[in-house]
Amino acid sequence: MKLFGLEEHFVTDDVVDAWKRHDPRLAAPMMKWAVASDITPALLDLDDLRIAAMDDAGIDTAVLSLTTPGLQNLDAAQAVSLQAPTNDAVAAAVRRHPERFQGFAALATSAPSAAADELRRAVTELGFNGALVNANSGGKSLDAPEFWDVYEAAEDLRAPVYLHPSTPFPTVTDAYYRGFGDPVDSMLATGAFGWHYDAGLTVLRMIVSGVFDRFPDLTVVLGHWGEVVLFYLDRVAALDGIAGLRRPVAEYFRSNLFITPGGISSHRYLRWTLEVVGAERVMYASDYPFNRERAGSARRFLDTAPISEADRERIAFRNWERLVAGIRR
Repeated sequence: MKLFGLEEHFVTDDVVDAWKRHDPRLAAPMMKWAVASDITPALLDLDDLRIAAMDDAGIDTAVLSLTTPGLQNLDAAQAVSLQAPTNDAVAAAVRRHPERFQGFAALATSAPSAAADELRRAVTELGFNGALVNANSGGKSLDAPEFWDVYEAAEDLRAPVYLHPSTPFPTVTDAYYRGFGDPVDSMLATGAFGWHYDAGLTVLRMIVSGVFDRFPDLTVVLGHWGEVVLFYLDRVAALDGIAGLRRPVAEYFRSNLFITPGGISSHRYLRWTLEVVGAERVMYASDYPFNRERAGSARRFLDTAPISEADRERIAFRNWERLVAGIRR
């Protein structure tokens, strides 16, 4: 059984340098972790170290994506200057290891028109299978109409957009995720809770703002078992009578969204996700290298899941291969 990993992060030296110029203190917790920690070598490697880690986890093919905050914390000119070289670096890695790597485009969302053009180039010329974007850009949530150029391009290409968490806005972080000292403040605002809640709220805002009504064939992938919101859809249904949408909110999750575990190896969350959206809407992701999985753990998570063999194959590779086959090159 083939196994694809869809949330497999990297960074380049050029992006690291740009982050440091933009914010010498590296105030964003995840940025500091990416630049100066024991996982930095794993993020920078697009060859043997990464492939060895994939072999260890049992992942056959990784879809590479620039780690958060990507290019989305940079000013427009700097972000635009980096998006093509960053994607070219991924394309080169894919050419070196065509059976092991695929690519998600990194986009300069601060310049949406240029980001849309780069998405088209990445898909049609570089052979990428969509893009990964982080939940806010330049102080704005990605539901804002100025970002709709990107969604229009993605829909036209039939290319999925992986919506990844990012650190909540500073005012939100200060109000809700401070007062306990580091490292608790940083983890509370990011991987423990804050950025999952923020990403889930972002996709709800996309639904309520009419993104999927305007772009009905847009496909979004949401990690970490649906970024909290999937577990609250029965309550979110309170929006159905007042939001002026074409369909109930939950229906967008069953028609426009795919869900991945994002490295959270929980059979309990898997059962809930299958009940809510069905096996046709679930794919695998390990969140490399932030999630320290044990040897063989990616494949063991699926091998031991209490599901049918057909569903196991859907999650491991069939759903992704079907989605990729529909991309317009």
